[in-house]
Amino acid sequence: MIVVAKLKARKGAEEEMENVLREAVKNVESEAGTLAYTLHRSQSDPCTFLFYEKYKDADALTVHSSTPHFKAMFGALKDLVEGPAEIEMYTELAALNR
Repeated sequence: MIVVAKLKARKGAEEEMENVLREAVKNVESEAGTLAYTLHRSQSDPCTFLFYEKYKDADALTVHSSTPHFKAMFGALKDLVEGPAEIEMYTELAALNR
């Protein structure tokens, strides 16, 4: 199960938002069902961040979404984001893993 989440920081809150999101990546390391959790920042718009997330199955995503650190992340982002997160779900069809 693949999730792509796109978040936009308020102008001037980019660095603080990056710090919160980097901390989120560290916290996810303990989740056995989370196979990949990669943070990206747009090269054309430094306010835009993207997560590529890969989960073992739907249950692993449910576990991730209900952790205290996940809820804390959204609490910390409340005053930093501009608008709601854009979240899309995908089914992986083919991959190159090195």
